Amino acid sequence: MKLFEEPAPEALVVRVLPDQTGITKTFDYLVPPEWAGRVALGTRVRVQLGPRRVGAWVVDIDVEPPEGVALKPIAKISGQGPSGDVIGLAHWARWRWAARTPVPFLRTASPERMVTTLSSPGVRRHPVPPSDDDVIQGAFRRRPTVLRLPPAADVIPVVQAAASLGDPLVLCTSRSQSERVARRLDRAGVPTAHHPDGWGRAAAGGVAVVGTRAAVWATMPDLAAIVVLDEHDEVHQEERTPTWHLRDVALERARRAGVPCVLTSPMPSLEALEAAELVTLDRATERDGWPRVIVADRREEDLGRNALFSPALARLVRSDARVVCILNQKGRAVLLACGSCRDLARCTRCDASVQRPGDDHLVCRRCGDTRPVVCASCGSTQLKTVRMGVSRVRDDLEALAGEPVVEVTADRSDPVPDARLAIGTEAALHRIERADVVAFLDLDQELLATRYRAAEQALALVVRAARLVGGRHGSGRVLLQTRMPDHEVVQAALHGDPTLVSEAERIRRTDFRFPPVVAMAEVSGEAADAFAEQLRGAGHPQVDVVGPVDGRWRITAPDHERLCNALDAVERPPGRLRLVVDPTRS
Repeated sequence: MKLFEEPAPEALVVRVLPDQTGITKTFDYLVPPEWAGRVALGTRVRVQLGPRRVGAWVVDIDVEPPEGVALKPIAKISGQGPSGDVIGLAHWARWRWAARTPVPFLRTASPERMVTTLSSPGVRRHPVPPSDDDVIQGAFRRRPTVLRLPPAADVIPVVQAAASLGDPLVLCTSRSQSERVARRLDRAGVPTAHHPDGWGRAAAGGVAVVGTRAAVWATMPDLAAIVVLDEHDEVHQEERTPTWHLRDVALERARRAGVPCVLTSPMPSLEALEAAELVTLDRATERDGWPRVIVADRREEDLGRNALFSPALARLVRSDARVVCILNQKGRAVLLACGSCRDLARCTRCDASVQRPGDDHLVCRRCGDTRPVVCASCGSTQLKTVRMGVSRVRDDLEALAGEPVVEVTADRSDPVPDARLAIGTEAALHRIERADVVAFLDLDQELLATRYRAAEQALALVVRAARLVGGRHGSGRVLLQTRMPDHEVVQAALHGDPTLVSEAERIRRTDFRFPPVVAMAEVSGEAADAFAEQLRGAGHPQVDVVGPVDGRWRITAPDHERLCNALDAVERPPGRLRLVVDPTRS
């Protein structure tokens, strides 16, 4: 075979996208006649690109060959790749999260090992009947919906309702959760493909596909419904750029396929509430699915580390209950509190914590507002520093209990020893499977965090704790130690009513122009200044460029269409550039 060939009139020409991060162009190649029936949209191939052979995806079939150009033939067919609908979704995601190329999405959508042939479609042992719960079944009649289920609720009826419609795509927060869901579906007679290992079975069809974030890109020929479990969980967003979010990809995929998409969560994010119709259980059922909550008001206690042990905590620790204490700080966290009235020093503008960089003023760590060193509650100028840390507090907890206390953080990967008492960061909520009591030693650290999603993230920790102790009719309890007992997060946990948080958050984000009221992106890196200046000079209407603050530029627009169109139109300057759409840590 010659290296270069002029395409014959009947020759098949395909367009490929190389699997190379730095290459944004597509290229046309000839398909040898003997391979014509084996090359389809999404097929993974190898092609000669300059002096090298590289992997690529076929992204267009039977294209018009360019005039006067001698095309090279495809060098090799490697295996199966994403379907045409997934390729289209990847191109949309490239625009939505301001990526230079759809390559990162196509890599996620491809099997980890080459798949050359597909197995036979799965066959159900018996049909799955629709759910007898009118609320759950009704959620699949609307498109899309967010189904608010309390922490103790079983999500399997939702998954089975999706399976009654055909082949569902079920997206979980963790491998362990997806394995549990797959086992339950298998017992119900539904053949299941566990992503990513079951990529080939999913592509063959006739199965429920279950997996974590990457599974949203699974190839499914007969997709019937999509279910996203715990939509609020931060694990659903990719931390590396492009920072795509499972929720938004699932909603767009369902829209394109014309199938229902149900997002479940005990505390739906504002983004979900903006994008989907809210469906709830009756108030009594929802409230019973939240745990019993004890609120320890620390305003009357002494400042300092001993204030971490309220009388309520001391009683629980000295009982025979299995107690997990959460202090989300490994080293030292600094909060200021009034020495007179003992209220925490907060920003009078946005309610975040403040720091004291000098002797004469306080600075908000979220909005940058400054004010004199005066307590906003009583006018005292005597502010004290409160410091805490897991390792330091563990020793005091052991002295209080008179027995060993296990320390659990994300740094340790060894199995957690079986002990009655444990203390750790939020990693303990993921690594410990059950408890009688979960105690947040200092919830105020979470409530006053400078992130704009601080309230949602704090309530998410309470939800995670609730799953360790069970619902209101059980014996488990969640203890919240706080100097802010009237905060909406505390009240939402106490009454099992997440609406208290979502309503307060909507007002706050409207006032301060945070998502989802606006679409937001952040730019950092050595090329950030040049990128921001180009964007500002382009004069896109209603696109605001602010900064730099701590080396980051913030870009906002009324919606993602205007934001992403503006970002897409700017030529990337040379140098390192990190462009984050929908930042969660701002």
